[in-house]
Amino acid sequence: MKADVLTLDGSSAGSVDLADDIYGLEPRADILHRVVRWQRARAQQGTHAVLGRSEVSYSTKKIYRQKGTGGARHGSKKAPIFRHGGVYKGPTPRSHEHELTKKFRKLGLRHALSAKMKAGEIVVLDAATAEGKTSALAKQVKDLGWKRALVIDGSELNESFARAARNIANIDVLPSQGANVYDILKSDTLVLTKAGVEALEARLK
Repeated sequence: MKADVLTLDGSSAGSVDLADDIYGLEPRADILHRVVRWQRARAQQGTHAVLGRSEVSYSTKKIYRQKGTGGARHGSKKAPIFRHGGVYKGPTPRSHEHELTKKFRKLGLRHALSAKMKAGEIVVLDAATAEGKTSALAKQVKDLGWKRALVIDGSELNESFARAARNIANIDVLPSQGANVYDILKSDTLVLTKAGVEALEARLK
């Protein structure tokens, strides 16, 4: 399929061919959901923890005699039934990560790109270059009407463009190898440079 190419000034810069097997699929929500869930699980720190019975600070002395009190038998104030006692089977530090095959992750990326194409939210940019001035780039972004944009460039970012975009709240810039389903779906406008299109096609073939 053909897509128009723009410059940052909004003028036309020809067109580019986009692969149908990457941008022309019928998006499947179940595939996208699984990949996003895998991504978010990997991002969880998993540092949640509570003090168990063996970790709370209390004396180990038997709190009262075994027999003759008329009450239940207890050996330690650390038991979970007592106030300030240890927590029973509470959360411990662990990894939330789970397996997802490389093949499936690539499929998810294809479906994310196809979803953006179907929604008409992909813009192909001739090149992501700037003078390094945030104010100048912010004006160009405003004129282009990008609300919350993700810019995906080739294997290497243009340093001056990345520096200019760094302080613009609604612009994120990633190299092609950093392209991921969660960030693509989160953006309102997906901006691909011509170098980014080539790199993504090489990655997903």
